[in-house]
Amino acid sequence: MTRDSAATKARILKAATAEFAERGLAGARVDRLAASAGANKQLIYAYFGSKEGLFDATLEANLETLLDGVPFDATDLPNYARRLFDFNAAHPELARLARWHSLERPGMLMQLPVTGASIAKKIAALAKAQKAGSIDDTWPPEQLLVMLLAVIHADNAERETVALAVQQLIARGPAS
Repeated sequence: MTRDSAATKARILKAATAEFAERGLAGARVDRLAASAGANKQLIYAYFGSKEGLFDATLEANLETLLDGVPFDATDLPNYARRLFDFNAAHPELARLARWHSLERPGMLMQLPVTGASIAKKIAALAKAQKAGSIDDTWPPEQLLVMLLAVIHADNAERETVALAVQQLIARGPAS
């Protein structure tokens, strides 16, 4: 019987996404994950080296979707907030996976090239919108992005409250 390594890795990563999103790195169990993926533990270690390696690979496999699954529109940030809120509601496992990774592997996410590219693109779009005068320029675009994402990803927030908070954050104040 021949083994389809790409399909096996995909099953492992799918099972790992669920396991790590639910339990984090410390709480996840490779034997439970292997059973869910229909693979053996030795194969998981052969492919990923360690549980930590699998955790990192799981995040990386989902990273593009996490960062850019919702197109960023600096000219319509309240609707971006709504779309990202809806995306997170539809895919709570991805937001949990990212939170677990940030807690248990601090700083690693920011070292990945895809993360830097996505953030740089968003910061450039915010700077352009600020320069055009369509959004407030009180905060540097880097800080504005952090604040926007904090509002959008706040726990127990409601969709329209998030959109309103984003609108308030970017509203141009009276000219001085």
